[in-house]
Amino acid sequence: TTVVRVWVRIEHQRHPSPSEAIIDSQSVKSAAMVSQLVGFDAGKKIKGRKRFMTVDTLRLVLRVLVTAANVGEREGGKQVLKRVKQSNQKISRLTKIWVDGGFDGEPFMHWVMNFCRWIVQVVLRSQEAKGFVLLKKRWLVERTFGWLTGCRRLVRDYELLPETSETFIYLAMIRIMVRRLA
Repeated sequence: TTVVRVWVRIEHQRHPSPSEAIIDSQSVKSAAMVSQLVGFDAGKKIKGRKRFMTVDTLRLVLRVLVTAANVGEREGGKQVLKRVKQSNQKISRLTKIWVDGGFDGEPFMHWVMNFCRWIVQVVLRSQEAKGFVLLKKRWLVERTFGWLTGCRRLVRDYELLPETSETFIYLAMIRIMVRRLA
């Protein structure tokens, strides 16, 4: 996926390495046959798995982590950001991570600053806003989740292993990126 992502970034007259990324999570129901690494997300009332995703500003997936749904935002965020950090040669310019309120908190921000050397920017919804509000940078990762649920296999988690779910997400993203290049 890394090579195709670089091609798409160059095609859009962008530097091959992103300077900003957005992180979010999505809880998905698991099929009845899946029993490994399944949890309950009490906030969304979903029994299944949680997908943590980091995307760049072109909505291209950098790294994905699939966990049980009961894993907290900050803990899953740390794990997926570790994966992003380990692929350092392709993201050498990364300096800022945009997050929502679920990732807010001093310990998480300090961990990202100390371990990854990145700045965390929290985007919160205003208290006065009612209904749908487009939030700066945050809509990019939500749009990527929307693209991925266009793939029928990713609407629900059918896979026995979470690694297989991650692989199907990367495959769907490769398909999306190749279509953008065509």
